[in-house]
Amino acid sequence: MEKQFYSYMQKTEHLKEAAGLMAWDLRTYAPKKGAAGRGEAVGTLSEMIFERETSEEMRSFLNELPGRTDNKVTEASLRECRRTFDKLTNVPQEEYKAFVVLTTQSEKAWEEAKETGDFQTFAPYLKDIVDFQRRYAEWKGYEGEKYNALLDDFEPGLTTEKIDDVFAKLKQELVPLVEQISTKKNPPADLFSGMQEQDQAAFSQKILEAMHYDFDAGRLDKTVHPFAIGLNSGDVRVTTKYDENDFRTAVFGTIHEGGHALYEQNIGADLYGTLLSGGASMGIHESQSLFWENFVGRHYAFWKSYYPLLQDAHEPLKNVPLDSFYPAVNQAGPSLIRIEADELTYCLHIILRYELEKALIRGELEVDDLPEAWADKMEELLGIRPENDSEGVLQDVHWPAGMFGYFPSYAFGYIYAAQLKEAMLQDLPEFNELLEEGNLTPVKEWLTENVHRHGRLMDPEELLKSASGWEMTPEPLIRYLTDKYTALYNLKESEEVDK
Repeated sequence: MEKQFYSYMQKTEHLKEAAGLMAWDLRTYAPKKGAAGRGEAVGTLSEMIFERETSEEMRSFLNELPGRTDNKVTEASLRECRRTFDKLTNVPQEEYKAFVVLTTQSEKAWEEAKETGDFQTFAPYLKDIVDFQRRYAEWKGYEGEKYNALLDDFEPGLTTEKIDDVFAKLKQELVPLVEQISTKKNPPADLFSGMQEQDQAAFSQKILEAMHYDFDAGRLDKTVHPFAIGLNSGDVRVTTKYDENDFRTAVFGTIHEGGHALYEQNIGADLYGTLLSGGASMGIHESQSLFWENFVGRHYAFWKSYYPLLQDAHEPLKNVPLDSFYPAVNQAGPSLIRIEADELTYCLHIILRYELEKALIRGELEVDDLPEAWADKMEELLGIRPENDSEGVLQDVHWPAGMFGYFPSYAFGYIYAAQLKEAMLQDLPEFNELLEEGNLTPVKEWLTENVHRHGRLMDPEELLKSASGWEMTPEPLIRYLTDKYTALYNLKESEEVDK
């Protein structure tokens, strides 16, 4: 029966790969007029996947195989299948298919609404999505807060109680620091403008190569909202957004998505074709992208090695010394757009979204009131208000894609990344020197050994403790941000942790 179980899983994964390829196409090169038909096709595939994940055959595997094998891959695969089976069996199949179709259509409606800044044209789609999420939480079942049912899909074991505690600590430490920094003068923004798209693309490719992203098992494309997608271990694709007014969007976006892709490309070969051939959770996945983006890509030593390459790609930078460029790419302060936010304010952007979507699921906030609530919350946390919906409530693809409960994993991924950095320094005390030499191999190998290769063999908390040696805590992140930005902005005497 174990052999049949693996064959069954593999066929299900093949269907997911086909649906994933269609989703990638929709968000990159698909013609606008093909969106509706493609959405129906993705819906049909999703319905087939749903049927396999909740079938009587799957039920028999789950009832008969546990306890009859000592294969850890089989045991962990059964655990993941059980989670999915229990999650979906109470969801009406026709509702699930309708929701998949809705979200594919919603994403296209969101793109158009974002372009025009007209939230009301997108609002009907979001109302239907929120309504489904509320019903889905009831179908799935939950303990404590209804929102916990949605969190579990992205970060197993995470609850609103844990999040509220951690986010309260982050707000307590970060909001006053952001207020202090907001009074300081930042370098002029035109330092980052004027780099041609083809030059940004060429530099992005070189950085991915330095990170050991395997282009024989992937590709780099452009999109409206950057993402990485693993279709299988030999096809992990990266996308980025090029902005000739600010090349940081592409540079750090590419490094970020490259971190996601390295995870998918380096999962153990023994997990291929199983449900374990993916990230342990969205938070663990995000820890990899944020590790590369911030703890590597924003490090002074990294730019000592790679700044000359960037100067060659953008001639005006040859007149800008590294000691001017470094603080410029690490400048902090209130900003409107999450994917362009600096390290220091990033978690506040996540807290904003968490508090709003939790209120939506509770029924304390309705979709029509969302733009104003967004602006109020941004003013509360960051001291600024968006001037239009494109730079406010319409800026993210997650709600149009139906991913409620996803946003907290970004902040927790950052917390995990800081914890992994402190653990890595115990094994690689020469971390700064390696970056200065441009030698990213030991960093990538440490992450592969301690995180990537395990896939979903362990749950997030178990994996984090295995890799770092201790349980999740926000203290390493708070230390990192406080020390780094206190030094960068001369708030008081402090050692510079990155230089």
